[in-house]
Amino acid sequence: MSFAVRYRLFPLDPQAHLFEVSLTIRQPAAAGQVLRLPAWIPGSYMIREFARHIVAIRAESGGKAVALQKLDKHSWQAAPVKGELTLHYTVYAFDLSVRGAYLDPQRGFYNGTSVFLQADGFEHEPCEVDILPPPDKALAKWQVATSLLALETKKSGFGRYQAANYDELIDHPVELGEFERVTFKACGVPHEFIVSGKYQADLKRLAADSKRICEWQIRFFGEPAPFDRYVFMLFVGGDIYGGLEHRASTALVASRDDLPAPGLADGEIGDGYLKLLGLISHEYFHSWNVKRMKPAAFTPYDLNREGHTTLLWAFEGITSYYDDLALLRCGLIDDKRYLGLLAKTISGVLRGNGRTRQTLADSSFDAWTKYYRQDENSPNSIVSYYTKGALAALALDLHIRRETGGAKSLDTVMLALWQKWLADGQGLAEGEWERMAEEVTGLPLAPFFDLALRSTTDLPLAELLATQGVQMQMVPADGPADSGSVVDEFRAASLRPTLGVKSAPDALGVRLLSVLDGGAAQAAGLAGGDVVIAVNGLKVSDLDKAISRCRIGDTVKIHAFRRDELDTYKVTLAASAADTCRLRLEDNGADWLKH
Repeated sequence: MSFAVRYRLFPLDPQAHLFEVSLTIRQPAAAGQVLRLPAWIPGSYMIREFARHIVAIRAESGGKAVALQKLDKHSWQAAPVKGELTLHYTVYAFDLSVRGAYLDPQRGFYNGTSVFLQADGFEHEPCEVDILPPPDKALAKWQVATSLLALETKKSGFGRYQAANYDELIDHPVELGEFERVTFKACGVPHEFIVSGKYQADLKRLAADSKRICEWQIRFFGEPAPFDRYVFMLFVGGDIYGGLEHRASTALVASRDDLPAPGLADGEIGDGYLKLLGLISHEYFHSWNVKRMKPAAFTPYDLNREGHTTLLWAFEGITSYYDDLALLRCGLIDDKRYLGLLAKTISGVLRGNGRTRQTLADSSFDAWTKYYRQDENSPNSIVSYYTKGALAALALDLHIRRETGGAKSLDTVMLALWQKWLADGQGLAEGEWERMAEEVTGLPLAPFFDLALRSTTDLPLAELLATQGVQMQMVPADGPADSGSVVDEFRAASLRPTLGVKSAPDALGVRLLSVLDGGAAQAAGLAGGDVVIAVNGLKVSDLDKAISRCRIGDTVKIHAFRRDELDTYKVTLAASAADTCRLRLEDNGADWLKH
């Protein structure tokens, strides 16, 4: 097959974190070919301006240099040529996240949005990618992992791959390096789990547990799966966490301590490993909910500018609801473990004053400028469409179950939306998700959606959970580590003194990450970014410990730096708020937890 567009990617200098990329266009535009690099990557809703990492670029045709004119921050136009046009460019790759590109002597990774220029007019043409090994003989054991369709590759995976079009090309990230690979089949579909980084872990256990998650999700939406094979690419390091979904793979980063330890007993899942399994479940669920079913604003993606939609709550929030629920329904955790996770989510949302200022619809629409660009005031001004979106999904699920006597649920809606996508492959227009939910449930859901999506009124979670045999209580936290829990019996909680801040250790003392609205610290004039060095004349490294012997209403003297200026603040300690969720499961259990 002769490809209209051919790419060549070479790990030029791992020490300097440089990929060399070439792009050849067989028949470029007669008036001069325009090329551009995406400004953002699907699944991460912020303008990232990947073109800033191109450190050198040139064009040639027939062995002669071709003039390139830069049109804007991420676009170029080559002078008209007869015959093939080739672009050569160098990309700096040192972004350890799942969104960009990375290269050093230990590992390489890239998303296509970071390295592959798009040739205008050729977006729908098939293309070829030749992935070359690094030149250093010390890296001779490097391999390739990707869900791209191979054309002609070596055992190591280096060689030629193909994509049906540019959109497909950039939706298959690539992992390079020495890594471990474990495989399994889920509903007959081959899956690979690639793990890179330094670690000690039981990868067979990881594969077995992931298989249970994958099979439950495939069967939930209905076989066959929407892909022929699937690749998990996990890099483990220190304190890192994140994931990004793709059509037949996902890129993950996590703490090495979150991997299952060798010798872990059957059924034993620590909190760290549970967090990793939740991430795996979340990104895999996106294979249906956002990689196929998606807002009309993303069909097709316009990667040159923001794609605003009020529907992110439905695609990220609902996915955040099902990610933990899938762990329960596939048998990895029990009812109480799941409710413990739910209690933490409820606590996290209700502790943020931003929920009283921003609706879920606005949170979705403003993701580009607010959620992905958070600052010290964000807890006071925004709400997460992930976590509150998950609670909205929970509330909708329980509302539908209550109003239909258990005959229908959110599951019913999701399956109907999937069947619609299978039938027409179209994105959902603004408001269409809500209309579909009303249609398939037969319920007048507009009042619910107005409250949940377009108001800042708290969701009636206690009332809805009670219909399923789950009691909810909001109490002050027992301490700084208390983020919500499931209990056998409710008990009275004692009030503690609080400053009303979020903080983190600092070389000088404690840095205030956020000062919460209405709290004692804000009333005294402290601000996010201040560094507290002393409380009542004593050096401080832990604010909660520093005020633990004080009483509500006591006034403490705080010394803090703002920039390079030291100041003194008198803070009258307030009572801790009832912002921590306790859930209790009644003896008869909850049907919703099982199906």
